[in-house]
Amino acid sequence: MNIKYVHTNIIAKDWKKLSQFYQEVFNCKPVPPERNLEGEWVDKLTGLPNAHITGVHLALPGYEDFLPTLEIFSYDRMEEYNLKRINGIGYGHLAFQTDDVEGLLKKLLHAGGKKIGELVKTVYPGKGTAVFLYAADPEGNIIELQSWEK
Repeated sequence: MNIKYVHTNIIAKDWKKLSQFYQEVFNCKPVPPERNLEGEWVDKLTGLPNAHITGVHLALPGYEDFLPTLEIFSYDRMEEYNLKRINGIGYGHLAFQTDDVEGLLKKLLHAGGKKIGELVKTVYPGKGTAVFLYAADPEGNIIELQSWEK
């Protein structure tokens, strides 16, 4: 049995705006076509009657085959906003590695994101020194910025 990681999905209030944030801050690239999904198969898949999903897949930086992607979708009808917490149950965060955590944080803040915690440097025995910082995108999804020094 072969297994391959394909994508992570974020349900956004405004998929176009959130997609632009990830393109601007993390250099993600759209993988056409934009999605406009509806019909019996979507209703069966989601368990929602008359479901209509729009959005895009974004190729993540550092990979060559357009996989894995970040899938950013919006539904015509959505539940109330879920408050995301760093210690909440379920998916915790997306992580991006960079050689300049502070520079990437500035870019993130300029694009409408926010800082959650403080920047920390810590030594991982046998791995080097790690620089970590938690932040959030404009819709509150948590993002870890990290770099590693030998």
